[in-house]
Amino acid sequence: MTTSSKQETITTKIWKEIPEDDNPFAAKVCYCSGFDVYGDLLGKASYIEYLYLLFKLEPPSPFHAKLLEGLAIVLAHPGVRDHSVRGAMNAGVGGSTHASALMSALAVGAGSLGGGREIYIAVQYWESCDTDLKSWEVMIKKPQGEEASVWRSADHAPGFDPHGVSCALPVRQSLAYLIKISESKKLEWLQTNRENLEQFSGRPLAMSGVAAAVFYELGFSPDEAEMFFLFLRLPGAAVHALEQEQLGWRRYPFFGNGLKLTNDPGPIKNKRVDV
Repeated sequence: MTTSSKQETITTKIWKEIPEDDNPFAAKVCYCSGFDVYGDLLGKASYIEYLYLLFKLEPPSPFHAKLLEGLAIVLAHPGVRDHSVRGAMNAGVGGSTHASALMSALAVGAGSLGGGREIYIAVQYWESCDTDLKSWEVMIKKPQGEEASVWRSADHAPGFDPHGVSCALPVRQSLAYLIKISESKKLEWLQTNRENLEQFSGRPLAMSGVAAAVFYELGFSPDEAEMFFLFLRLPGAAVHALEQEQLGWRRYPFFGNGLKLTNDPGPIKNKRVDV
């Protein structure tokens, strides 16, 4: 009687491992898109270049590497007004685990209000309109909703600030800097036509709009852009969760003020409790 076993394999173009001779559970050589990670990339490629390689399976051009690095700095800390950062802060001050804080940031920052799904839709807009101003006008004024989506439809044009009146200074500064370091024609077009686009939407350009344009310039698909955007913003959420965890809820205005008793009965003495 003979038996045969089928070897299970994972299908991927991204990663390949050669096991150690004496341990099949440990890798001896790891290849990312054909590059030896620890024997070739380590010490030669930057972190941003490696991230680009993971997503696009090819090294970035010098301009694209600078552009992605600039975007990473722009998005690393969305600010304490951002919903994803506040979600992590709430988790931290409430005593949740560190993983829970990051999960809170991802969950709160995943939707269509300045979150990952807004990036997804905004990149789709770029794919449809590119640098055709008329197409942008039609798309913004008559948005196309997602079919059978778990995401709630946004009540504003993706990439624009639903609460804004004028374009915020950090948005304008970031756009100008990213143009300077990358020589991107698409970003130059966005800067030139920003006011026209803002008139179409009735809202000012947001940082999500700048990010979506960068992802489109880099050749990222909507799915890739959404995923990249989500984790690029985690550093700010992480450090604020740690800080609020140390400060405690008494110095966190959203908890401390809400836990004050207005009709405190005082201590109850010698009260029998039947269980």
